[in-house]
This record gives sequence, C-alpha cells and structure tokens, in this order.
Amino acid sequence: MATAPVDLDRPDGKGLAAGTLGLWGSTVIGLASTAPVYSLVATLGWVVLAVGAQAPIAFIIAFVPMLFIAFAYRELNNEIPDCGTTFTWGTKAFGPWVGWMGGWGVAVAGMVVLANLAQIAGIYFWSFFDDVLQLPQWPVAGAELVPPSENVPLVTLTGVLFIAAMTWVSWRGVEIGERLQNILLGIQYLALAIFVVAALWQFFTGAAPNPTPFDWEWLNPLAFTDWHGFTEAVLLALFIYWGWDTCLALNEETKDPKRIPGRAALLTTVILLVTYVSVTIAAMMYAGLGEEGVGLGNEANAEDVFLAIKDGLLGPVGWVLVVAVLISAVSSTQTTILPTARGTLAMGVYRALPARFKDVHPRFKTPSFSTLVMGVVASLYYIGMTLISDSILQDSILSLGLAIAFYYAITGFACVWYFRAELFRSGRNLVYKGILPLLGALMLAYAFVQSAIDMWDVDYGYTVLLGIGGTFVVGVGALLVGVVLMLLWFLFPRSKPFFRGESLNRATPVLVPEDPADFGRSIDGGLT
Repeated sequence: MATAPVDLDRPDGKGLAAGTLGLWGSTVIGLASTAPVYSLVATLGWVVLAVGAQAPIAFIIAFVPMLFIAFAYRELNNEIPDCGTTFTWGTKAFGPWVGWMGGWGVAVAGMVVLANLAQIAGIYFWSFFDDVLQLPQWPVAGAELVPPSENVPLVTLTGVLFIAAMTWVSWRGVEIGERLQNILLGIQYLALAIFVVAALWQFFTGAAPNPTPFDWEWLNPLAFTDWHGFTEAVLLALFIYWGWDTCLALNEETKDPKRIPGRAALLTTVILLVTYVSVTIAAMMYAGLGEEGVGLGNEANAEDVFLAIKDGLLGPVGWVLVVAVLISAVSSTQTTILPTARGTLAMGVYRALPARFKDVHPRFKTPSFSTLVMGVVASLYYIGMTLISDSILQDSILSLGLAIAFYYAITGFACVWYFRAELFRSGRNLVYKGILPLLGALMLAYAFVQSAIDMWDVDYGYTVLLGIGGTFVVGVGALLVGVVLMLLWFLFPRSKPFFRGESLNRATPVLVPEDPADFGRSIDGGLT
C-alpha cells in the first residue's frame, strides 16, 4: 500500500448523498437518536430516587453542558463540515492520537447503546403482544414458565432481528431513513402528549392516585440537599440528551452542510429540554413522590415508570405507552447506526482505519461496509454479553456515560484549541468558540472523572470484577481496548500517512464543496 501523502483536493467529497436533508429532516433524526420516550422510561425513576422533587431542575442543569457542547459542534461544523465529527475535529486540533480515540469513543457508545436498544425493543415487542393478546407463558430451558417478554433467547433473537432490519434501512439510504423517522418520531411525541394530557387531566379532576400540586421549588437549583445525589442525577440526566449529535454526523448529506447541522443540533437540544421537563412535572403531579404504589419514589417503579403507571393512567389503552417505548427503541436503533458508520467511514477515508471502511454504495450513497460492520458488531456484542451474563450487559449500559462524556469533552476542548487564534477577534468568537465550549468540556470532564470514581465502588452496578465495580472495569476497559486497537493499526503500512499527520491535519481541505451540486459521481472518497 502506498504511504505517500494523499491528495485530498477533490470536488466529490466522500461519495455520500449530498443535499438530501433539510433542517426538519436533520432535527427529526437528531431527536429520534435520543429515543425520548425510552430515555425517560430508563432515567426518570432513578433521577427522582436520587434527588426527589428536584428532578425537573436536574434535567435542566444536565442540559447546560449539552447546550455548551452543541455550540462547539456548531462552530466546528461551520468551519469543518466533515462526517467524522469528533474524530476529524480532534485530529485537526490535537493530532492523530487524540482524534483516533475520539472516534473510538463515538463507536463504543454506539455499540453499547445498540445492544441495550435491541434488548428493550425485544422485551417491549413481546410485552405488547402479551398485553393485547394475552400470550401463554413459555418454558425456559425446560423448567419454569415465563411470559415471552422474559424469555431471554426469544428476546435476544428478536433484538438481533431489529438490529438487522435497522441496519438494512441505514444501508438503503438516508432518505428512506428520514421518512421512516418522521413516522416513528410522530408516534413517540403523540404518546408523550397523551401521557401529559392524561396526567394533568386526572390531577385537575382529582382522579390522580397521589395528586401533587406544582411547586416552583422543583425548579430551584439551590434546593439540592445531597451533593452525591445531585451529581448522580445530573450524570443520569446526561444520558437522556445524548444522541443529538447524529445530525452533525450527517452534515455532508444536508442541503447546507455548514449551517443546517449546527442549527438542527441546537434546535434538537432545546426541544428535548422542553419535552423532558414537561413530562417529568406532569408525572410528579399525577403520581407524586411517594415510596409506595405508583409513587415515583417507589424503587420498584424506577426501572420503568411508564409501565408502573400506564394502567391507572390510560386504562385499557395503556398499551399505547408500551408501543411508544418499543418504537422509541427501534427508531433509535436505526439512527444510532448512522453516526457510527459515518465516523468509521471518515476514519477509513483519512487512513485511520482499513480502506474497506471508506466504501460507499454506488447507488444508495451510504457507507456500505461501515454500516454493515456496525450492525454485525453490535449484534455479536449483544449476543455475547447475553450469553456471558445479563448483569455484565447491564453494567456496560451503566458505563455508557463514560464514553459519552469522553468524546463530548474532546469535542469541546478541540473547539477551543482549534480556534485559539481567533478567540479575541470578537465578542462572539470569545463566547461561542471559547468560553461556552470550554465550560461544557470542563463540566463533562468532571462528569467523566466523577462517574469513574462512583463506578469503582463494588455496590455501583450489578457485578464485581477484579475486586472493583464491574461498571468501572467495563466502561474504562472499553476505552482502553481502543488504545490497543489504535496501536495495532499503527503497525500497518496504510496507517502511516494518518499517524504522520499527512492524510489529516489542520490544513487538510474539507471534503465538502460549498455547493452540494458540485459533488461528482465518484465514490472513492477522494483518496486513492
């Protein structure tokens, strides 16, 4: 393989489908990636257990670093609209080693969350049919009878089929994915609207099981009484915002690569803030914070608040919430594949990964090899973790915040360092390219360190490995695997232009023309 410096000055970009998405399509994909219904199901109960009535303000505070990092994404995207996002920006700012690890952080987060989403999709798929059709219980390993939703082999097979289906949609093209996401996201928000209206209706009519009047103290950031509970709640809340950056990974496929993705990211985060806070307040007014029954303070309800209150809230149509969670998980499965596949595509183009990763389908103009690899790896990871121990799978999900904070923080620091010579040229530059990204990066760096310290405790997760918390071992171990893979790739001749800073550096031209119409038909990604 050639190791000479490569010529990146080509008009055809990486061969992706330029000019496909507008502001609405980018925003829809960003929202779908966060899985708003499932994110609330998985997080709301635990946040309430951590901080009680301060749950709404915890979601607002967790929004702050996300907003600050969104500004970093916007400014970097305006300058470098590259689908590699953190990988590309980190490399341009700090060099190949930091950039490669940033790309690995994106990949790890995607792989882990896909396994979780697949499991949730499988569980809720069979829960829906059990609710509606009253399916008979099935034997497990010839022993006890369990509902289909608790049959691990059945749920695992169903989850893998969902990954396969959404991998096909992602491979088939962004446009078909956008149309599908419009429908799926519409159903999710319809279900959330039904939830809020029904909860408030029962509160005002006195039919709620524990009507709790709204109190402005719920939004008081000074009302937290326990620092550990506060940090735990904010770290949990960070998870529900994660995913909005998918619209940045699709920047090369938008109608205005330098402007639309950044605007979509900011719009997505604001919509999510309003959604999460309004649903949380409605749930608190309906169910209260009690530790018994449907109360949000009941630890038995923490794993799935919606499942605990759906029958009392919606009666015979409680299955609507089950369908909403199912659709949310399936929807996010597809949109989670998109940024990871495009990240590894960029890494392949710039020689940070083998050449096959830069393959683009000649008809659908999608990262064909990268997309298929993502689907296969996520499926194997999900099956492997399930066979080893469901507890380890759950610990890997709990550790997800480490990978998220890791690559978001790299993006924030990269923004400040990349634009360091411009920061004092204007007040706008100082605020949006310097102060806000730096604050966001520092907050997320703290979140990473605090999370790692908490996860070290053997009581944090579901397993104990090497005498410490299994969540710490899995989370930090996943990032360290990236270090090993990076060093192994360094040994291959094709990697030399990347690690010598030749194929990607600060001066490397952006592979996206000003006018998407300038894209040619070539699919070689601009590298030979």
